[in-house]
Amino acid sequence: MTYEQSQKGPRKSVPAPIAVADVPEPDAAARLTARIDRLPMTRLQGRILAQGGLSTTLDGLDLGIMSFLLPLITTAFALSGSQQGLIASATLAGAFVGDLALALAGNRIGRKPLLLWSLVLYSGCTLLSALAPDYSLLLVLRFLAGVGVGVNVNIVIPYLAEFAPKQARAKYVGSLAGFFGLGYVLAALIGTFVVARVDHGWRWGLVLVGLPVILALWWRRTLPESPRYLLLKGRDQEAEEIVAALEEQVRRRTGRPLPDPEPSPAAERDTDLSAARQFAALWQGPYLRQTIVTWSMFFIASFAYYGFLTFLPSMLLDRGMSVTDSFGYALLVEIAQVAGYYPAAWLADRTDRKWSIVTCLAASTVCAYLVSQADSNTAVLVLSILLGFFLNGLYAPLYTYLPEVYPTRLRSMAAATSDAFSRVGGITAPMIIGTMYASLRFGGVFTLICAVLAAGCVLTLTLSTSTKGRSLEALSG
Repeated sequence: MTYEQSQKGPRKSVPAPIAVADVPEPDAAARLTARIDRLPMTRLQGRILAQGGLSTTLDGLDLGIMSFLLPLITTAFALSGSQQGLIASATLAGAFVGDLALALAGNRIGRKPLLLWSLVLYSGCTLLSALAPDYSLLLVLRFLAGVGVGVNVNIVIPYLAEFAPKQARAKYVGSLAGFFGLGYVLAALIGTFVVARVDHGWRWGLVLVGLPVILALWWRRTLPESPRYLLLKGRDQEAEEIVAALEEQVRRRTGRPLPDPEPSPAAERDTDLSAARQFAALWQGPYLRQTIVTWSMFFIASFAYYGFLTFLPSMLLDRGMSVTDSFGYALLVEIAQVAGYYPAAWLADRTDRKWSIVTCLAASTVCAYLVSQADSNTAVLVLSILLGFFLNGLYAPLYTYLPEVYPTRLRSMAAATSDAFSRVGGITAPMIIGTMYASLRFGGVFTLICAVLAAGCVLTLTLSTSTKGRSLEALSG
């Protein structure tokens, strides 16, 4: 018996009050989120994806450009090996601080304002970095730009997930990996055609990377706030207006009435918590296992990704290639990353996030091992392209999995802390490789990456859970 049927009158054998109690009426928040889940993709959601995804592109662009800037900055400022490692890790260290800031402020300030102001901080510091007269100031500005990156890239994950229909969530949220990979492609293009070819190329590269500050003016006008965040803050009327706009777009496009929403009768309104209580909740009850899984998976992915890409041009130079050739090889690897998102997102929607993660991890493990054993530049190039393909593909299901297993009140905290732990991996990898490369050499670097990825396969198989086709509220309730 549906809830509506129970209102027509009780069956003779069952008193009406008992029938109503058996099927309690969902509250306004449950009905509103169910209305989002039953919608197809709309133009508004597509615009949100494009705008949110571009902020992730800037993250990939910033992190990717460093592998092209580092050899030239090293020459310009006569950097030691440890100084190279610090410059390579400065943005990641700043992003770690940005993660902590997001953990404290994510539910207080809102998704939209954090997207805007973190972009201003990042772009402003990047532009100033282009004018840095010495190593010390450059290091400080790269750190501050990283703070903006840490806030920006992590608030995007819950922001997109909270707009996504459940049947398209992997393609929608997971596409951030494609945008992120696009940033690396742009970095490689700037590195190949600007940084390597003009005087003071590393400075001009930073100018090009920092220019997107103008996007903040566009986003301020067009971005809506997350309806699920508005419900968390008790701003139901604003949430209603945004969801109604989505529904109206679908009606105009299809010319048909919308299907009825199917809210869970047991769904309850999410309750806002202080930052301290949010963090404590990550380690309690059903969220303990998810926190162990997400923190570990993001650490492993980041360690492998940044350990591989940050030093790839330098390692190719060490094999006897010219600067131009090594940058050209790196460009092909960056392009392969963008393509890696599509099969991973397709697999995540048709099987499950868990099995898409395992597949990408296993394939990356094999590629890393084969690179470590390669004895020709052609083999290194082909296998590095495949490794970049699968490593970036890994992020598509990871970006989807994380917001699915936490409720709205914990989602920004979970994204921030998981990324903070991933930054530890991203900081550790360049520092270890930069400091120990003399003993590890080319093959040893990839053997190390192979071992880390293999550990990720075991962890995912044993601890992760299935999330395909379920609403955010059902998964995290």
